[in-house]
Amino acid sequence: MTYEYECQPCGNNWEEVQSIVDAPIIICPRCGRVSAKRLISKPGEFLLKGGGWYADGYGRRKATE
Repeated sequence: MTYEYECQPCGNNWEEVQSIVDAPIIICPRCGRVSAKRLISKPGEFLLKGGGWYADGYGRRKATE
């Protein structure tokens, strides 16, 4: 996953690709202070459009005869 980080004292913002089980980064790569915070980001856009997204069998049930 890609996480956004920010360092309040120096204003550095950056992204890091990390596993979900990795500990958050706490040291700012620019100023070296222990002041980095992981930001809460809004989720990316995920849209289901059209009629075929349920084709795996988990969506609409077939009518029985």
